[in-house]
Amino acid sequence: MKNSIQFCLLIIILFSINGCKYYNFTGTGKIDANTFQVNYFQNNAELIEPGIERDFTLALQDLIQNQTNLSLTNSGGDLIYEGEITGFRISPMTATADQKTAQNRLTMTVNVRFTNTKKEEDNFEKPFTFFHDYPASSQLVGSTLQAAKDDIFERITQDIFNASLAKW
Repeated sequence: MKNSIQFCLLIIILFSINGCKYYNFTGTGKIDANTFQVNYFQNNAELIEPGIERDFTLALQDLIQNQTNLSLTNSGGDLIYEGEITGFRISPMTATADQKTAQNRLTMTVNVRFTNTKKEEDNFEKPFTFFHDYPASSQLVGSTLQAAKDDIFERITQDIFNASLAKW
């Protein structure tokens, strides 16, 4: 009896492990690629924040490396991400009773061209946008700027990942 229970558990474990090659926790399933490249995202926004293009490019590279087993390459990648930052703007969001701004919103838009050299029907070009609200009493510098960039980069890079690899 004990041997048959152990045998059944062994079979269940083997089927579970074998099934993981077709699905993983990021939802990407089986990716028919070995390498990816993220070309430098130029900053074409009207409001220029120095270094944001480098920071965004690195954030996208890091997310893909952390959520897949793909290897990063500088050229000839199976999956190619490229584009430009097309929007980086600050707008007032809420006002106080004496008609002063209480909250500002930083919005960033990135136009992405994704190319899958092994499966052309997956290719796309589309914009991704997200925002971060912060108190109007704060200047968009230092830790306020860093928190805004972290929040925006996290969301936009995850949205790009989902559109290109997870197909969500």
